[in-house]
Amino acid sequence: MALVFGACSTNPSTAKRYSVQGEIKAVDPAAKTATIKAGKIGDWMDAMTMEYPVKPDADIAKLHIGDTIRGTVVVNDLKYYVTDVTVVPKP
Repeated sequence: MALVFGACSTNPSTAKRYSVQGEIKAVDPAAKTATIKAGKIGDWMDAMTMEYPVKPDADIAKLHIGDTIRGTVVVNDLKYYVTDVTVVPKP
């Protein structure tokens, strides 16, 4: 499992943003995280299932196991989180 973090600094204004699509496999509202089975995320990460912090709290509150989502991964140095989450309606 190779993670490519690039040369991001710790300055929030230099954080990189990537589109993400995936399926919710687990939600932990107390920890404010979701386990997402996601496809390739730009040049940052290959397809894999992993736990992501989710911000803001309103985004974590709308997630359920089995949901398909779209959102944005914000990467700042070694820290990352998912935001702007939209649950894709089931056909």
